Amino acid sequence: MDTKPQKNACSEKDVHNISAMDLRKNKEGHVQIELDLTPDSKKWRDMNGKERAMRIFWICGKTVALLALLYLFVCSLDLLSMALQLVGGKATGEIFSNPLMSNPMVGLMIGILVTVAVQSSSTSTSIVVSLVAAGYFPSVKTAIPIIMGANVGTSITNTLVAITRINNRAEFGLAFAGATVHDMFNWLTVVVLLIIEVSTGYLFYLTEAIVATLDYNEGAEDIKLIKVITEPLTKAIMEIDKNVLNGWAMQDPDYDNKTLLKVWCGEEKCESLFALFDIGDTATGAIMTVVSLLLLCGCLILMVKLLQNVLQGTVAKLIQKTINANIPYVPWLTGYIAILVGAGATFVLQSSSVFTSALTPLVGMQIISVNRMYPLCLGSNIGTTTTALIAALTASASKIKLTVQIALCHLFFNLTGILIFYPIPFMRWPLPMCKKLGQTTARFRWFAFFYLLMSFFVIPGVVLGLSLADENGYVLMGVGIPILFILAVVVIINLLQNRFPKALPPFLRTWDWLPLWMRSIEPADRLISKLCGCCVKDMTEDEKEEIAKNEELNEAKGIENIVAPD
Repeated sequence: MDTKPQKNACSEKDVHNISAMDLRKNKEGHVQIELDLTPDSKKWRDMNGKERAMRIFWICGKTVALLALLYLFVCSLDLLSMALQLVGGKATGEIFSNPLMSNPMVGLMIGILVTVAVQSSSTSTSIVVSLVAAGYFPSVKTAIPIIMGANVGTSITNTLVAITRINNRAEFGLAFAGATVHDMFNWLTVVVLLIIEVSTGYLFYLTEAIVATLDYNEGAEDIKLIKVITEPLTKAIMEIDKNVLNGWAMQDPDYDNKTLLKVWCGEEKCESLFALFDIGDTATGAIMTVVSLLLLCGCLILMVKLLQNVLQGTVAKLIQKTINANIPYVPWLTGYIAILVGAGATFVLQSSSVFTSALTPLVGMQIISVNRMYPLCLGSNIGTTTTALIAALTASASKIKLTVQIALCHLFFNLTGILIFYPIPFMRWPLPMCKKLGQTTARFRWFAFFYLLMSFFVIPGVVLGLSLADENGYVLMGVGIPILFILAVVVIINLLQNRFPKALPPFLRTWDWLPLWMRSIEPADRLISKLCGCCVKDMTEDEKEEIAKNEELNEAKGIENIVAPD
């Protein structure tokens, strides 16, 4: 009998030598390892009265500080969104009313770029709903690709948040994987459903059938939940007039000389800080973009430091077990519960960016696994559609069917994506894709910026340019079809190499026959290291050892491994 231990297996002797570990055996006799980040902390039963009082005081103090930082973080996102709208100015509204928007590819890319610019899918979708209500789109079909693009553009926020962990390779790889699982789902859903929509009109005809059966009440009021708490602070700093942005989008001449920054409230000046200074939209937007970004990064860094201090020992283990555990007897139901939790939390926050951005650092700290992050993000996508639905219900009686229809298109776009990429485990393609990105960015940290630039600016910009070059789309097809064909062939060959290598000719069973620059980013890494030596550093031996140790601990704990050593 072969008693040779398996590779990477942990024996009891090995585990005994690992510090800060709790060793147990399950019913089958297999070793279970649990991380204890505070092995030397005094237990509650061993404390005297004074020590217990101090422990309670510090717990309460840290909780209050954490809630305050979370509050400022949400406010900073609101301020950033308003600031970018001020910087974009009239152009942001006018873009949506361009006649070229009838081209599905143009609409999709404009939806991405505008949502990236204003950092709010709620704003872009609400503008689209207003334009539909005003009759500026010839059909609801024209607006559907824009809604799809808004879904992609909003996922940049949590990806930016992941970059704040760039100083720690192990945490950065995990956090980036957790953030980009949202990106991967949105991109895959757009690719599949845009083709289906252009070919069949699936979303249009489905929602048209639904709205024909509904009764409507005109003039529904805006629902505010978390904004009731954040608006007093944000409005004290600055306030924008959304009617002006909608007026610009509708090319209403009454709004030509209006400012997006709300300065006058009736006959008197508004009491917000920048209304008193009245330095103009662009200057206010530029100042607040810098201030809100600094506030955003500062809050995130302090939140992570505080969470690392709070979520230790028993607390960390309890949260890990609660969030990452499956429901007994019906484990398949756990993910669907997580989807409902994500939808409910996003409805309360009225922002998918806030919800997913708050979870991203927790993935880096291994409090939440990437596998659990996936259904939470799917639920967040559903929750954010409530904003468009609320905006749709405020339309006039003659237009409310159209506005509700486009809002339902947003909802069913996300629901259909979930049905494609979640119920069947084999179809959960966003997970291996985001994990691969996590591995790559942990080793080549500059790749995170390359990914952001390509995904949210270069690719949408190039596709938009090619779409505008020819109204019939021949230029785009001439460039895009060969690229997509090559990518499809590469993906199929990779799958066969991993699963059925014997089905391929010997030379195709590996990519070793290709030049190194065609099968690896190492040559690019060396070039960037020479050009930006002060910004790009190789992994130190300590970093490799830390990542290797995290890999061993993650494997022992049953948490999926994202970052691997070189």
